[in-house]
Amino acid sequence: MRSLKDYYEDLWERLPERLAPPDFTRRSRFLSAHLQTGQRVLDLGCGAAPFTGLIRHKVGAGNVVGADVAEAALKRARQIEPDTSFKLIPFDGPLPFADNEFDLLWASEVIEHVADTGRWLSEIRRVLKPSGRLLITTPAHPRLRLLLGGIGRYSEPLGDHLHLYDRRSLQTVLTEFGFRPVQIQTVGPPALARMLLAVATR
Repeated sequence: MRSLKDYYEDLWERLPERLAPPDFTRRSRFLSAHLQTGQRVLDLGCGAAPFTGLIRHKVGAGNVVGADVAEAALKRARQIEPDTSFKLIPFDGPLPFADNEFDLLWASEVIEHVADTGRWLSEIRRVLKPSGRLLITTPAHPRLRLLLGGIGRYSEPLGDHLHLYDRRSLQTVLTEFGFRPVQIQTVGPPALARMLLAVATR
């Protein structure tokens, strides 16, 4: 039986070398607004490192670590950012980092792919410093968007989106795992929002 890790390894082997991440400019602005020199930052689910260079430039060399579940993704990331540390992480296991290691954790378009959201958020809380911040972006699925597009459009049976979030459900899960305050912006009108941008403080 093929594992989720195998799925992502195969996916990264098949993806074209040059990818244009969706909403890259909007996500970059959101990330940049929360970066400060000297912060220790984890780029969790970094993929081929489209945001890692931006983080390194803002916080300083040596202060950013990229992590992903697919070695094929990290191979690309190391070619793009050869001076950055990258770590292979288990799909649903503990993160290979110390308690209270990071000031900021960036997880862009990741939470919807996570099978065990509770374990994932618990590990994020563990590696964040007290008052550290988690930045999340994820596709938005408000009721009207699902009604108009149908659930099959956003959650294909063989796709890799395991969870669909709207503003309320994302707020709820982050709060339940001890993040306070949680601030969530929508990209687009709330009833038809296409992306959520969340800042959650440990």
